[in-house]
Amino acid sequence: MKVEGSLEFTVVEQTADRVVSEMPIHSGVKNPFGVVHAGAMLWLADVTATMLVLGPVQTAEGMKGFPLAITLNASFASISPTACCGRWRRSSSADGRSASMRTLVSGAGDRLVADVTTNHVRSQ
Repeated sequence: MKVEGSLEFTVVEQTADRVVSEMPIHSGVKNPFGVVHAGAMLWLADVTATMLVLGPVQTAEGMKGFPLAITLNASFASISPTACCGRWRRSSSADGRSASMRTLVSGAGDRLVADVTTNHVRSQ
Protein backbone atom coordinates (compact mmCIF):
# COMPACT_ATOMS: atom_id res chain seq x y z
CA MET A 1 0.00 0.00 0.00
CA LYS A 2 1.38 3.41 -0.96
CA VAL A 3 0.20 6.49 0.95
CA GLU A 4 1.13 10.04 -0.02
CA GLY A 5 0.42 13.35 1.62
CA SER A 6 1.01 17.04 1.34
CA LEU A 7 1.10 19.72 4.01
CA GLU A 8 0.53 23.44 3.87
CA PHE A 9 -0.50 26.16 6.25
CA THR A 10 -1.39 29.83 6.24
CA VAL A 11 -0.52 32.32 8.96
CA VAL A 12 -3.75 34.25 9.55
CA GLU A 13 -2.54 36.33 12.52
CA GLN A 14 0.93 37.22 13.78
CA THR A 15 1.76 39.53 16.67
CA ALA A 16 4.68 39.62 19.11
CA ASP A 17 2.77 37.34 21.49
CA ARG A 18 0.66 35.15 19.26
CA VAL A 19 0.63 33.35 15.94
CA VAL A 20 -2.49 31.73 14.55
CA SER A 21 -2.18 29.48 11.54
CA GLU A 22 -4.57 27.27 9.66
CA MET A 23 -3.93 24.00 7.89
CA PRO A 24 -6.45 22.94 5.25
CA ILE A 25 -7.73 19.44 5.84
CA HIS A 26 -7.76 17.22 2.76
CA SER A 27 -6.93 13.61 1.95
CA GLY A 28 -3.19 14.39 1.97
CA VAL A 29 -3.18 15.10 5.74
CA LYS A 30 -5.41 12.21 6.74
CA ASN A 31 -4.28 8.77 7.82
CA PRO A 32 -5.67 5.61 6.18
CA PHE A 33 -8.59 5.71 8.65
CA GLY A 34 -9.78 9.08 7.35
CA VAL A 35 -8.81 11.32 10.28
CA VAL A 36 -6.11 13.98 10.51
CA HIS A 37 -2.73 12.32 11.03
CA ALA A 38 -1.06 13.15 14.36
CA GLY A 39 2.16 13.95 12.48
CA ALA A 40 0.36 16.59 10.42
CA MET A 41 -0.92 18.27 13.59
CA LEU A 42 2.57 18.19 15.11
CA TRP A 43 4.00 19.71 11.92
CA LEU A 44 1.46 22.54 12.20
CA ALA A 45 2.41 23.06 15.85
CA ASP A 46 6.15 23.04 15.16
CA VAL A 47 6.14 25.45 12.25
CA THR A 48 3.72 27.82 13.97
CA ALA A 49 5.87 27.90 17.13
CA THR A 50 8.90 28.59 14.99
CA MET A 51 7.10 31.53 13.37
CA LEU A 52 6.41 33.01 16.81
CA VAL A 53 10.00 32.55 18.02
CA LEU A 54 11.28 34.20 14.84
CA GLY A 55 8.93 37.16 15.10
CA PRO A 56 9.34 39.50 12.10
CA VAL A 57 12.61 37.85 10.96
CA GLN A 58 12.41 36.44 7.44
CA THR A 59 13.61 32.86 7.08
CA ALA A 60 16.28 31.68 4.67
CA GLU A 61 17.79 28.26 4.12
CA GLY A 62 20.91 27.87 6.29
CA MET A 63 20.23 31.05 8.27
CA LYS A 64 21.99 31.61 11.60
CA GLY A 65 19.83 31.96 14.69
CA PHE A 66 17.10 29.64 13.46
CA PRO A 67 15.03 28.49 16.48
CA LEU A 68 15.58 24.75 16.35
CA ALA A 69 13.00 22.65 18.25
CA ILE A 70 14.88 20.39 20.66
CA THR A 71 11.89 18.89 22.48
CA LEU A 72 8.30 18.35 21.50
CA ASN A 73 5.59 17.02 23.81
CA ALA A 74 2.02 16.48 22.68
CA SER A 75 -1.17 15.42 24.38
CA PHE A 76 -4.02 14.56 22.03
CA ALA A 77 -7.54 15.21 23.26
CA SER A 78 -9.55 14.17 20.20
CA ILE A 79 -9.41 13.71 16.47
CA SER A 80 -10.82 16.25 14.07
CA PRO A 81 -11.60 15.70 10.40
CA THR A 82 -12.00 19.48 9.86
CA ALA A 83 -9.78 22.56 10.11
CA CYS A 84 -6.92 22.94 12.59
CA CYS A 85 -5.53 26.16 14.07
CA GLY A 86 -2.37 26.69 16.08
CA ARG A 87 -2.44 29.34 18.79
CA TRP A 88 0.83 30.08 20.56
CA ARG A 89 1.95 31.69 23.74
CA ARG A 90 5.64 32.50 24.23
CA SER A 91 7.99 32.21 27.18
CA SER A 92 11.66 33.05 26.53
CA SER A 93 14.85 32.74 28.56
CA ALA A 94 16.55 35.85 29.91
CA ASP A 95 19.42 35.54 27.41
CA GLY A 96 17.07 35.09 24.44
CA ARG A 97 18.78 31.85 23.32
CA SER A 98 15.89 29.55 24.20
CA ALA A 99 12.13 29.67 24.17
CA SER A 100 9.38 27.41 25.43
CA MET A 101 6.21 27.44 23.38
CA ARG A 102 2.75 26.09 23.99
CA THR A 103 0.03 25.66 21.42
CA LEU A 104 -3.52 24.50 21.45
CA VAL A 105 -4.42 22.89 18.16
CA SER A 106 -8.15 23.05 17.65
CA GLY A 107 -10.68 21.76 15.19
CA ALA A 108 -14.26 22.56 14.27
CA GLY A 109 -16.02 24.75 16.80
CA ASP A 110 -12.67 25.51 18.47
CA ARG A 111 -12.67 21.98 19.92
CA LEU A 112 -9.31 21.06 21.50
CA VAL A 113 -7.45 18.49 19.43
CA ALA A 114 -3.90 18.71 20.83
CA ASP A 115 -1.93 20.56 23.48
CA VAL A 116 1.69 20.81 22.30
CA THR A 117 4.75 22.16 24.10
CA THR A 118 8.03 22.73 22.28
CA ASN A 119 11.40 24.03 23.43
CA HIS A 120 13.62 25.86 20.95
CA VAL A 121 17.25 26.98 20.95
CA ARG A 122 18.78 29.39 18.50
CA SER A 123 21.23 27.72 16.12
CA GLN A 124 24.75 29.08 15.87
